[in-house]
Amino acid sequence: MISSISSQVIVTASQMQAIESLIFQSGMPVAALMEKVALKIVQQMDQLYPAHKFPKVGILVGSGHNGGDALVVARELYHQGRQVKVCSMMPKAKPLTRVHTCHAKAIGIPFVSLTDLQDCDLLVDGIFGFGLERDVDGDLALSFNLINSWQIPILAIDLPSGLNCDRGHVMGAAICATHTLCLGLWKRGLLIEQALPYILPYIGILERIDFDIPEQFIMEVLGDRHPLWRVDPHTCLRQYLPIPRPIAVHKYNLGYLLLVVGSQRYAGAAILAALGAKATGVGMLSIAVPSSLKLLVLAQVPDALVIDCPETDSGAIYSLAGLDLQKYQAIVCGCGLSLNASSVVKQAIDSDIPLVLDADGLNAISPLADPNFIHQLQGRTNPIIFTPHGGEFNRLFPELMAGDRLDALMAAVELCHATILLKGARTMISFLQDQKPVLWVNPESTPALARGGSGDVLAGMIGGLLAQGLSASDSAIVATVWHSQAAISLANQRSIMGVDPVSLAHHLLPFLLPAVS
Repeated sequence: MISSISSQVIVTASQMQAIESLIFQSGMPVAALMEKVALKIVQQMDQLYPAHKFPKVGILVGSGHNGGDALVVARELYHQGRQVKVCSMMPKAKPLTRVHTCHAKAIGIPFVSLTDLQDCDLLVDGIFGFGLERDVDGDLALSFNLINSWQIPILAIDLPSGLNCDRGHVMGAAICATHTLCLGLWKRGLLIEQALPYILPYIGILERIDFDIPEQFIMEVLGDRHPLWRVDPHTCLRQYLPIPRPIAVHKYNLGYLLLVVGSQRYAGAAILAALGAKATGVGMLSIAVPSSLKLLVLAQVPDALVIDCPETDSGAIYSLAGLDLQKYQAIVCGCGLSLNASSVVKQAIDSDIPLVLDADGLNAISPLADPNFIHQLQGRTNPIIFTPHGGEFNRLFPELMAGDRLDALMAAVELCHATILLKGARTMISFLQDQKPVLWVNPESTPALARGGSGDVLAGMIGGLLAQGLSASDSAIVATVWHSQAAISLANQRSIMGVDPVSLAHHLLPFLLPAVS
C-alpha cells in the first residue's frame, strides 16, 4: 500500500523536528531549505491565488522559521509585482527571520500594523509552525479573532497558527485558513477524526508541499515499523483495481461470497450489501435472509443465490443450519440483521471463514451483549474485519472511549487482533502488521455518505474484495477509498442530496473505469 513514504507518512511535531535536524546536520543550510520551501509555496499560490485576482497580499509573520518562510514568500510575491505588506506579530525573532526582515525592508516592502492589512485580497499566515507549545492568549488571541472577522482568504503555511500539531485542538485561539499547505510530511493533528468537527473551519482545503526530504532521514527517525499512514486515494485505486483475471477463469475462481443479512425490519440492508458486493465483480454471491424476504431480495438481485433461512417471530434469521459455510471464500454478517439474530453471528464467527462483521453483527458481540466476545475470536485462524461507526466502536471497546481516537483504535486492534475500519469523515483502518498495530487514514470523503444504508454498501464491497483474494487490510482500505471517491464523484454530479445508497452502488463501476485508466 505504501507507494511513497514522504507522501503517505503521518508524523508528530517531535518526529518532524528530528527529521529536519538530520537534514541540517547533513549539510543543508537552514537558509537554503527556507528558500526552497518558500519558492514551492509561491508556485502553489500562483495556482490557487493568481496575481490578477489577488494583487494585494498581507503577510503575517511570527518569530520563528515559519515567519522566515513567510518573509521569503513576501519577497518573491513583491518581485512578481504584487502589492505586498508585512505585519510582524511577535516582538522578537530568530536570527534568520531577522535577516529576512531586514532584507524585506531594504527592498521596499512596507511593514505595517495589523489593521492596515484589512484591505488585502489575500493573507498569508506565517505566525506559528508545528512547534507551538503554549496557548495563544491575550492581545495575540484578540488579533487572531480580528483577522478571522475580516473574511479575507487566508493561506496557512504548514498549519494554521494556533492549532496543535499532534492533537488537532485549538490552543486558545487559531487562524481560520482557507487553504493549508502542509510542509514536507503530513502532520498528525491535521488528520484526526476526533478533532475534525472543530478544526475544519481552521484548516480549509489541505494540501502538502513536498520539499524532497531524503527517505533515509525519514526512516532513521521513524524506523521501518512506523504506525501512522495516509492513504493516497488515486494510487490506491490504480494499484489494486480492477483485480486481474486470467482469460480461462471460472466463476468459482473469482470469489464465492455469502451475505448473512436482513430482517423484516431492515430488508433494504440485504439488497444494499448485495449491490455493493456485485460492484466488485465477485464471481458468486449467495444471500442468506429470513424466509419471508426471499422473493423480495431475489427480485432485486436476480443473479444471486438467495437462501431462505428459518426466522424468529420478529422476522430475524433464526439459524444457518443446513448451510455449508466452508464452501465460501468470505462471509459478510450483520447488515440489517437485528439483535434477535445473535446466535447466527456466533455461527459465522465459529465457521473460521474470512469474515466481515457490520452493524448488528457488531452489536451482537459487544460487551453489553456478550462480555466474553474477545474470547470468541481467539480460536480463529482466518481474518475478521469490524466496520463500526463511532457509537458501535464505543460499545465494543468502552474502556477505550476516553482519549485520542487514533490511539484508541490501535489499542483495540491489539486487544482483538481484528482489522478494524472505523467509519467517519476521516475513516481509519487499523490492523496488526508484524504483531504491531498499523493505522491508515482515508483523507477524502463527503457528507453525502451520512445516509442510512451507505455502510451496507461498503460492507458488501469489502466482502466482495475479500472473497476475491485481497487481504483483510487491503480489502478494507481499497473498499473505503473506492466507496468515498465514488460518493465524491456522484456528489459533484448531482449535489450531496443526490447520493443515496442505491445510486451510489450503481455509480461504483462507472466511477471506477476512468479513475483507474
